[in-house]
Amino acid sequence: MSHPRSLRFLPALALTACISGPGTPDNPLPARPPVELAPPAGDAWHRHAVFYEVFVRSFQDSNGDGKGDLPGLISRLDYLNDGDPNTTTDLGVDALWLMPVFDSPSYHGYDVVDYERIHPDYGTVEDFERLCAEAHRRGMRVILDLVINHSSSQHPWFVESASSRTSAKRDWYQWSDTDLAWAPPWDLFSRGSTWHKLNGAYYYGVFWSGMPDLNLRTAAVSEEVKRIASFWLGKGADGFRLDAARYLIETSGGLVGQADTPETHAFWKEFAAHVRSVKPDAVLVGENWTTTPTIATYYGSTAQVPGGDELQLNFNFPLAEELLKAARTGDGSGVTLKLAEMRTRYPVGVADAPFLTNHDHVRVATQLGGNTGQLATAASLLLTLQGSPFLYYGEEVGLANGTSNNDEAKRTPMVWDASAGAGFTTGTPWFSFSPGRESAQVAAQSNAPGSLLSRYRGLIRARHASEALDRGGLRLLTSTEGRAPTLAFLRTWGEERVLVVHNLTGGTETAGPFALEGESAEVLFAAPSAGSLVRGDSGWSVTLPAHATGIWRLR
Repeated sequence: MSHPRSLRFLPALALTACISGPGTPDNPLPARPPVELAPPAGDAWHRHAVFYEVFVRSFQDSNGDGKGDLPGLISRLDYLNDGDPNTTTDLGVDALWLMPVFDSPSYHGYDVVDYERIHPDYGTVEDFERLCAEAHRRGMRVILDLVINHSSSQHPWFVESASSRTSAKRDWYQWSDTDLAWAPPWDLFSRGSTWHKLNGAYYYGVFWSGMPDLNLRTAAVSEEVKRIASFWLGKGADGFRLDAARYLIETSGGLVGQADTPETHAFWKEFAAHVRSVKPDAVLVGENWTTTPTIATYYGSTAQVPGGDELQLNFNFPLAEELLKAARTGDGSGVTLKLAEMRTRYPVGVADAPFLTNHDHVRVATQLGGNTGQLATAASLLLTLQGSPFLYYGEEVGLANGTSNNDEAKRTPMVWDASAGAGFTTGTPWFSFSPGRESAQVAAQSNAPGSLLSRYRGLIRARHASEALDRGGLRLLTSTEGRAPTLAFLRTWGEERVLVVHNLTGGTETAGPFALEGESAEVLFAAPSAGSLVRGDSGWSVTLPAHATGIWRLR
């Protein structure tokens, strides 16, 4: 949502990366063990799916009111995945994440007033059921943004809770006779308070007064949340993206009492078990915007449930920063160090959820200044790493931020073509289109082999054509020491071995030699101007032009 934010190794493969270290010829340092990340455990669909985040209001308007809706989204499903693996004109994503679609007084929907009603701007519950059916027919899944940390202050639950100290729903929210003056957990030096005055008492709302926190320690609230989850799973949803997952249950002020509490983890275990009982293959995706060690805890225990008994996917915010930094600076050293940290911190066999940006970030195209080479590099990095990558709508065509500084500017309407309404609407769009729409549009890039959209399509096709890329482990071949103008790693699954090499810079770079087994190399993805992968006495090497990526299956 929008608010202030503050391993079991792979079997030995008898291969090593030929990289230099800081030792001397006479006194070499001991070789460091290679950074290896095991493949995700289990065969659940979400452990290797490519997800696509959709802000329904901005994707496709079907009735000319300037606001996107579910029927409009249905009309664009073939762009996302047409259900035919032999075609090359669709993006090829495996799952959709819908930002909030429940009834809400706001444009963004993170303050819900009715958890069982679709926002009237978007359609009806029946429209949602039809969306799920059409997506499933094409081989796509659909997950919903479920906001259970808080409701809207206009929700009937809160209105009743606030009406009287003796209200039957008084304990559905947290109340105090005094302002406890807890600073927000992301800014402990703030003079603001997370307690808000109403009717002679104070209620807790960590984000703002319009979003009072639900009291999930109250059994009736916990059961109601689980019932709501069951309701939408029954309507065709394949899981949930869980907003503000760190902040569910507070025990005191400060950071320790307002974020990552043991009670929060206990609730997620309980909620996850319920969801598994209703729909065993449903996925839970956690928004835990924090450090790598803390994110790792939200997978829970892997002892009984492959991939973890809390949240099966957790967005990798620290890695997202490093991916964009690598694309911007031409240095992948931050990525190598982050992968090394994940190796030591993440439970064995869990599935990562890498991404570049989402609805709370300045868009990739704006952060990278519209640099086409850097945008291509960012896409290539994201879609060759292991786990379940998430794309933000419009990212695939280089959609930029709007001209204002508010959150709406990060969520502007999709640009489909050069018409007045950009193919998005026949009316007046709810928010102005982003600048650069002449080139950052689907129609202009669909049939252009060198376009950003073509790269995204090609990378996703390559990913699906290789089990190693799709679901395999990762062995880092680039050193974790010093600058890294190229980034290389080996993806493995069974007997399949796939070498991935990225040139992160704006000039020509040679990578290797890599002492990897194999007599020949099959190209899975490569820029037309990329050099060939060559096997010499010391191993495989390749010379790549600026911002090029090569992917080869070694045989």
